Amino acid sequence: MEPFLEKFFPDVYKKMKEDNSISNYCKFDSQLLTSFTSSLYLAGLVASLFASSLTRAFGRKPSILFGGAAFLAGAALGGAAQNVYMLIFGRVLLGIGVGFANQAVPLYLSEMAPARFRGAINNSFQLSIGIGILIANLINFGTEKIRDNRGWRISLALASVPALILTIGALFLPETPNSVIQRSNDYEKATRILRKVRGTEDVQAEIEDIIKASETSKTIKNPFKNIIQREYRPQLVMSIAIPFFQQVTGINVIAFYAPILFRTIGLGESASLMSAVVTGAVGICTTFLSMLIVDRVGRRSLLIYGGFCMFIMQNIVGAIMAAKLGDHGGLSKVDAFVVLMLICLYVAGFGLSWGPLGWLIPSEIFPLQIRSAGQSITVAVNFLFTFIVGQTFLTMLCHFKYGLFFFFGGWVALMTAFVYLLLPETKNLPIEQMNKVWRKHWYWRRLVGSDNEEKVDQYD
Repeated sequence: MEPFLEKFFPDVYKKMKEDNSISNYCKFDSQLLTSFTSSLYLAGLVASLFASSLTRAFGRKPSILFGGAAFLAGAALGGAAQNVYMLIFGRVLLGIGVGFANQAVPLYLSEMAPARFRGAINNSFQLSIGIGILIANLINFGTEKIRDNRGWRISLALASVPALILTIGALFLPETPNSVIQRSNDYEKATRILRKVRGTEDVQAEIEDIIKASETSKTIKNPFKNIIQREYRPQLVMSIAIPFFQQVTGINVIAFYAPILFRTIGLGESASLMSAVVTGAVGICTTFLSMLIVDRVGRRSLLIYGGFCMFIMQNIVGAIMAAKLGDHGGLSKVDAFVVLMLICLYVAGFGLSWGPLGWLIPSEIFPLQIRSAGQSITVAVNFLFTFIVGQTFLTMLCHFKYGLFFFFGGWVALMTAFVYLLLPETKNLPIEQMNKVWRKHWYWRRLVGSDNEEKVDQYD
């Protein structure tokens, strides 16, 4: 929104409006603007490290509540901001909320979901993120015409609505049976909860799996120390590699800067905001499709297909911008429309694969004794590279220009090969029996042992 830029980032506003000598790719290159955007993710990185211990000690539900409260405070401060420092502090509070929510919610969903529906239920996390992004873009589009600094205040303050829903809703959530047993050994309470959420009395086998996992977890004094042991090496690698690769797909270039990116190719302010709405809607539709098919098609197939789709689209967009978009002027309407459609296909590939599965897979592969630590590492890595991408994107766009799309395309090719070679399929396997997939994998069994070695251990 131009009034927002004029109030808090006047240098950017002046370059955009008055300085025609600056390259299309460099008009929004501002350290202060990137600091505003990425401060949320730096705060989330720090918060996620504390969230692990709190989630393990007090349960998943209190962490969700704390995250909701931080969201409320951040939204209020952002809507009332009088200067850029208040604005950034509000973003920091939002980042703390995101850190706690991203640590606790995927764990909660994975532990509460039946094995056969775990992929679909956990993917609802990414679906909700997509819906939130779409609603935010619609709000920005609707308030863009409101002047006198009221439009952006309404836009920022309305973040309090989902924050309030999250906070109040969390009050009525039951704690997960896994967390109840891990923290208090209250088997009767855990059984009652599991019977209620499963809708059946026959939960004894699942409870026994949870109890066994809990007994093992209580021998672990420091989960972060244990997660680096050889037997957990596959999970540790995935907890770092998957969120890293998710961020270097370049998707947050679209999520953070879609209006700026579309302004770069010559679309006006309203058209840019509407284009961001369109890409957000595409992301929601494909994430919903992923929910429907992930437990049938499997994780690996979706990741490989999505990676192939993103790679092709990024390279075509880069080629069009290299051929048609110079430092000054813009693309023709036809070329801009083609770029928008290609970016929509790229978002579709991400929404079907790396978007939801980047959260699902790490949340389901860890044994209970290191689960909160593993999820904390996943969230921290995610935030770290989200921060790095957010902090450097505008400068990279200024210097790399169209080459930025080839840069991210190279990473997509690498991560697709990584999935093909090193990620086993995990669909329909109970979460407490996930170690079996590593013992059967051609590479990871060299580190953790084969199924035959596990059987020998049981007889010793």
